[in-house]
Amino acid sequence: MPIIKSARKRVKTAAKANQRNYKTKRSMREAVKAFTKALSGGNAKTIGEAERAAVSAIDLAAKKAVIHKNKAAREKARLSARAKAAGAKPLKQTAKPAAKKPVAKKSSAKKPAAKKPAKK
Repeated sequence: MPIIKSARKRVKTAAKANQRNYKTKRSMREAVKAFTKALSGGNAKTIGEAERAAVSAIDLAAKKAVIHKNKAAREKARLSARAKAAGAKPLKQTAKPAAKKPVAKKSSAKKPAAKKPAKK
């Protein structure tokens, strides 16, 4: 155990983060295993639902930086290729609505320039 107070705190924080990351990674693996099991079943609807759950779990892990974004993309591509080979329909991408940007109000009237004092 570290002696320095800040190092002791980092040990506790790292342990909490490790547990959080473990849970995220575990749920991702379980979703991928469920997808693999659905593939062996052969039902197209079940495969689609399992693929959707697995892709969601992979995206969440990538968002939380538990896995790298390129690994997430690679895993999702592999899942979709396996689902397509099994005869399941591809997932439909739903477009997210664009976030509205707040409009900055522009005042048409300019402030008068400050007058400089006359030099003597």
